[in-house]
Amino acid sequence: MAAPTYDLQSHSLHSDGALPAAEVVANAAAAGVELLALTDHDTVDGVEEALAAGTEHGVEVIPATEISAVHGRYEDLHVLGYGIDHRDPVLAERLLGARADRDLRAERMGAKLEELGWKVDDAVLAKRREAGKPIGRPHLTQAVLSHPANAERLAAEGYDDVSAFLPDFLIPGKPAYLARTRPTVGEAIGWIHDAGGVAVWAHPYWDLADDDEVLEAIDVFRAEGLDGVECFYPAHTADQTHLLAERCEALGLVKTGSSDYHGPEHRLFGAFRAFDPHGHAADLGALRDPAPGRAA
Repeated sequence: MAAPTYDLQSHSLHSDGALPAAEVVANAAAAGVELLALTDHDTVDGVEEALAAGTEHGVEVIPATEISAVHGRYEDLHVLGYGIDHRDPVLAERLLGARADRDLRAERMGAKLEELGWKVDDAVLAKRREAGKPIGRPHLTQAVLSHPANAERLAAEGYDDVSAFLPDFLIPGKPAYLARTRPTVGEAIGWIHDAGGVAVWAHPYWDLADDDEVLEAIDVFRAEGLDGVECFYPAHTADQTHLLAERCEALGLVKTGSSDYHGPEHRLFGAFRAFDPHGHAADLGALRDPAPGRAA
């Protein structure tokens, strides 16, 4: 079966991707993507550029974002917002607040890394601050990897890229990690709906491992207004994909999928259309016309 021609999660320099938004769209077009969403974390700053590039390259671009949210002991769940009004001033203000909270958290995690003996290259972070771009854990990790004072220790401990370092220091339970406190998943869903969009839980099995826990979370989030689930994802197994798709079909939730593209050199998410729906169809119409896609 041919790879899907839609890809509904991708990232640019406006969050933790490697490329400008227009280049993300150009690469998507070259890979055969016909329907694309640029979903930078807690920002819509790249959407206008992506829309213009979509017109240039013949790719349909859906205005979108990806909001980082908390739920109980889960401190970094992601809610995708599709078909939003990316010019909505209320959404912009809310995302700005989320980024400010994120930046303060990054500053505090940087201090914890320094307590652990790592040097943090503030020049790497300052460029993002000056450009008004958010600072996340990948950028904080890069600031450690870039500092020459860390070179010997990084080599000795086998840390040669972001994907190697970050899980050992900057995820829940690790020594430099600090939890987010806002927004909750329910709040993120509300923000997306207020901006006219469809709210979709991103990559459930990236954050939760147990089937029953995932299904329970879907039920909880649906009660808070969730419209859909990203069922098709590079890290999802066939069994996980079938379980998610069947639950969405039973509940009337939208099914989506993506490669989570971060740039061609990314170790895990470096290629468009690199996910398998395992015979299921995405509900693309609900994303193009958000109102009918709302969960009952």
